[in-house]
Amino acid sequence: MIRWSKPNALSDVFQNFFDNDFTDMFNRRFSDPAANILDNPDAFQLELAAPGMEKNDFKIHLENNVLTISSEVQDEKTEEGKNYTRKEFHYGYFTRSFTLPKSIDLDKIKADYDNGILKVLLPKKEESRLDVKKEIKIS
Repeated sequence: MIRWSKPNALSDVFQNFFDNDFTDMFNRRFSDPAANILDNPDAFQLELAAPGMEKNDFKIHLENNVLTISSEVQDEKTEEGKNYTRKEFHYGYFTRSFTLPKSIDLDKIKADYDNGILKVLLPKKEESRLDVKKEIKIS
């Protein structure tokens, strides 16, 4: 494909629209939210940055010690004016999977969504919380 020079200013407007808006829409559709994992004495805390969503947009699934967080959002807006009709739609999705250590108490996992952050609390089993300190001699 060969890039051609634009003949007038109107084509610049359309080219910028297609270059910027569609590229941004494509990137949002396939980008995964940033994740932080905090290791506390009693639990791990997994945080996903997902602003603009609602708690019902998320699905959290656990299978074979793999925690999968996914979301699928569809939005459609129609705006009508005197001489125009504008219709926009957005479809976004992501899936993130995390392999959990065996020290997690799978029955006590909890999730909360507030201010654009999905927090998943992964409590550690009681026996894994013991603070074992031991000096190992080198032979």
